[in-house]
Amino acid sequence: MSAGLPNGEPDVSATHIIRLAMITTDSIQTLRVALQKARDQKKRIGLVPTMGNLHEGHISLLEMARRESDFIVTSLFVNPMQFGPQEDLKSYPRTPSADQKALSRAGCSVLFAPSVKEMYPNGLSNHCSVVVPGVSRGLCGESRPGHFEGVATVVTKLLNIVQPDIAVFGQKDYQQLAVIRAPHQGLEFRYAHIRSTHHSRTRRPSTVLA
Repeated sequence: MSAGLPNGEPDVSATHIIRLAMITTDSIQTLRVALQKARDQKKRIGLVPTMGNLHEGHISLLEMARRESDFIVTSLFVNPMQFGPQEDLKSYPRTPSADQKALSRAGCSVLFAPSVKEMYPNGLSNHCSVVVPGVSRGLCGESRPGHFEGVATVVTKLLNIVQPDIAVFGQKDYQQLAVIRAPHQGLEFRYAHIRSTHHSRTRRPSTVLA
C-alpha cells in the first residue's frame, strides 16, 4: 500500500518504491537493483544530480541526459555537508511533490531521494570526505569554507552509487563545475562522462546559497 502526505500527494521520502511513470525511492539498494535491470537490458545510464526545488533549467539537464542515455536517474538530495555554520539548511526550499511530478512528466526513469542517514550512515562528522586542492580555494571557497568539500563528496558518492555512462550538471558556477570534475579525473573514474550546459535558466534567486 502506498504512503502519502496528509494532503493525499505521494511522499517521496517513503522507503518503498512508488510506481508512477517512474520509480521513486530513497534506498541505495533499491536504486542499484533498478540500475542492474537497466544494464541487463543494455541501456545507457544517465545521472542528473539536483538538490530539488526544480525549475525549467533542471528539466533541460534531464533533456540533455536523455539525448545520450536510455535510463535516467535524477537525485534529489539537500546535502548538509555543503552548508556552512552561518547558512540555514532548514530554510532551503523543498518542493518534493512538485519535483516528483515534474520529473515524471519529463521522462525520468528513477527519482532517487535519499535521507541524510542513507547518504551518511556514520554521521556527518565520521564520514569520509573528498577534498579538492587548488581549484576549491579562493572565490566561493574562501567565503564558504567547507562548501566545496561537501559538493565534491556528495557528487563522488552519487557517481559511485549510480556509476552512470554520463552525468549532467548545470554550468551556473564555473568554480563548482571545476570542483566536480576534479575527483572524476584525479581519482580515475572511468564509468562516467561529465556533461555540462551553460544557460541562464539554471540560475536561482540570489538568496539561495547552495
